[in-house]
Amino acid sequence: MPGIPPTLREWLMALDEPSIRYRVLIELEDRSPADADVAAEQRRIGETGWAARILSLQFPDGHWGSPGSAPEDLYNPKYIVTNWQLLVLSDLGARPDDPRVQRAVALVWDRWGVKENALGGSDSELCITGNAVRYLARLGDPNDPRLAAPIDWLLRTQKPDGGWHCFDSPIGTLDCWEALAAFAALPRDRWTEPIRRSVERGAEFYLARALLNEGGAPYAPWYRIHYPNHYYYDFLVGLDTLTRLGYGLDPRLATALDLLESKRNPDGSWNLEAVHPDGILSPEEIDQYTTRLPRYPYLLELPGVPSRWITLTALAVLKRAGRL
Repeated sequence: MPGIPPTLREWLMALDEPSIRYRVLIELEDRSPADADVAAEQRRIGETGWAARILSLQFPDGHWGSPGSAPEDLYNPKYIVTNWQLLVLSDLGARPDDPRVQRAVALVWDRWGVKENALGGSDSELCITGNAVRYLARLGDPNDPRLAAPIDWLLRTQKPDGGWHCFDSPIGTLDCWEALAAFAALPRDRWTEPIRRSVERGAEFYLARALLNEGGAPYAPWYRIHYPNHYYYDFLVGLDTLTRLGYGLDPRLATALDLLESKRNPDGSWNLEAVHPDGILSPEEIDQYTTRLPRYPYLLELPGVPSRWITLTALAVLKRAGRL
């Protein structure tokens, strides 16, 4: 791989984590999904490594929970129950044909698509609907006609300035990236003309702000690198989403790309810098969040040290941006 030292590739390609190996082959080496090595790594996802550990904790009906949590609650407590586990599994490349994945996807459609009206209905929220479209497209069928309603909801709730907002607001915020990430997860032949226009407007919202500038004092957590991201934003989330959407060569990404390169370790790796929730909450945020059910930070790797997941994501971003 041009621009990647052999020792770094060897570190990324350690045998214990097929999700990393699969992404390296696809995203950094441009191997075809039909390639024998790629197919072999994809088959291993769910059999060993992070995805296998997550799936081993699944209940027989398809949900993930914790002591005292209700099986029908897919969202709380954060970030250890079904919604959050499916987000991570979709990032890890879990296979749609895995029966365990299929049970969980069916549970989401039954609970949120029908009973709770949370996917495209009156109870929809951006952090639920956007994230769910992303993982349902990846872990289910991206052409599933049931995706039409939540996708239409995402289109309808885009603000006039091109952004989105979780709360009642006439303007968007950089912190609401889930709709664009959902569209990035859809195959391009699934994009309708309204989706294409929405992506263009949403990308312009981020590019006009250089992925970091929303006015006022800089928000420190946006300058730190995290995983999992859940519904939180940081500049690497913006870079990954925008470059996946095809905007890697836009010069307005330069500030964020320079920041990313400045965080590279001498050996070519990047650290996982923090775990969500991250940052000092404002009085308004305290009122909104701390009265709800408790949150349990979830992590695959330790913060403060080199991370294979972050390093791979950073390299993929630089490759799409023509810097690798």
